[in-house]
Amino acid sequence: MDAAVSTMRSYLDFEKPVAEIEAKIDELRVVADGDVNVALDEEISRLQARASKTLSDLYAALTPWQKTMVARHPNRPHFRDYCDALITDMTPLAGDRAFGEDEAIITGFGRFRGEPVCILGQEKGWNTETRLRHNFGMARPEGYRKAVRLMEMADRFGLPVISFVDTAGAYPGIGAEERGQAEAIARSTEEALGLGVANVALVVGEGGSGGAVAIAAANRVLMMEHAIYTVASPEASASILWRNAARAQDAATNMKITAQDLLKFGIIDGIVPEPTGGAHRDPAAAIRSAGAAVAAALQEFAGMTPQAIRKAREDKFLAIGRK
Repeated sequence: MDAAVSTMRSYLDFEKPVAEIEAKIDELRVVADGDVNVALDEEISRLQARASKTLSDLYAALTPWQKTMVARHPNRPHFRDYCDALITDMTPLAGDRAFGEDEAIITGFGRFRGEPVCILGQEKGWNTETRLRHNFGMARPEGYRKAVRLMEMADRFGLPVISFVDTAGAYPGIGAEERGQAEAIARSTEEALGLGVANVALVVGEGGSGGAVAIAAANRVLMMEHAIYTVASPEASASILWRNAARAQDAATNMKITAQDLLKFGIIDGIVPEPTGGAHRDPAAAIRSAGAAVAAALQEFAGMTPQAIRKAREDKFLAIGRK
């Protein structure tokens, strides 16, 4: 990691001890400025080891609220990053054939490790312009109807479906409600549950409420190690439970929103490990891990009939909460 990268890095509040050490490393590198200085090199190496140890210790004991902060990190890889790295020959398809296009959900067909697949993904955006264009990943009814259209096509042509989930929730605006937001979410969930092809969902950041379930009702639901999956955001839950959004940390703890808790309860099927310090520290490594996990999940259903795939999905969801 060079000084420029460190300067641009965005640190979370609990990462301040690491930020201080890495700032010292940058200062020493500026002092050295390419000169051969054994003492400075040794000090930089010592500080790098200390920073690595501090980061590892911090991430080994993250609280649910700290995981929420990591899941929302601005530098965390988004759908477009996973798609660009894992999917080749991507052909995006737009519009719900009823009202219009919703860029909060991106859909299309491409190849995953050489095999044709259907792709669904929620994109939050990465700067002001794209965040507005993608509505911060919060889809309107036409986004979910577009997802239904693509899933129907995938089912017709026997193509597996891969979903990348990253949303705080479906958009709750007046226009969205007037156009049937709840019905669109329900139909998307129904379509996902009834597919005769295997579907795998990966929660890469936030999986918020029905807005996430609509494309995450899959044969295998995976989560990145520091992602969260919630019935409502911690802030919204705190407002409902205690009429105080400031208690979001308490809500995050009590709601059991981490991948580790959800795996224990059987809500998800697997956790994808992230690099030390989170996916935002090494997006390429995180994406490689995600690709391997998705490939392994799809392989479980290779050669299965549509009836067997539907039955496996049905059994999986009906078993939740019955152990």
